[in-house]
Amino acid sequence: MIFGNKKTAEERQREKERKKRGARKYGQAGYKHSRRGILSCWSAAAALLILAAGIGWAYATGGEAPGIAGGIMILALVFSAAGIRAAIRGFKERERNYLTCKIGLPVNAAALILFFAIFIGGLR
Repeated sequence: MIFGNKKTAEERQREKERKKRGARKYGQAGYKHSRRGILSCWSAAAALLILAAGIGWAYATGGEAPGIAGGIMILALVFSAAGIRAAIRGFKERERNYLTCKIGLPVNAAALILFFAIFIGGLR
C-alpha cells in the first residue's frame, strides 16, 4: 500500500459511479449544452459586433463610404441568418440543454430586424 491504492476493479467502478452522481440532484446526469446553440450564440455576438462596427464606420466617415459599410452590414446579415438556422437545428439535438438555443434565436432575430431597419431607413 505504499505505492498507490490497492482497489479492486469493482471498488473503482463503484467510486466512479459515486463521483458521477456527485452534486447532481436525485442522481440525474446534467445535460450538456447544444453544440449548435453555442454556435448560434457566437453567431449572434458576431452579428451584433459587426452591425456596431458598420454603424461606427458609417458615422466615422460621415456616410462617404457606403460600399464598405454596406458590405460589413451584409456580413452581419449572413451571420444572423446562420445563427437562426443553427439555433433551430440545435433544438433537434437529443438530450441536450437548449438554453443556448433559446438565447441565440431571439438575439439573432433582433440583429436581423436591426439590419432590416437600418436598410429600410437608408432607402428613404
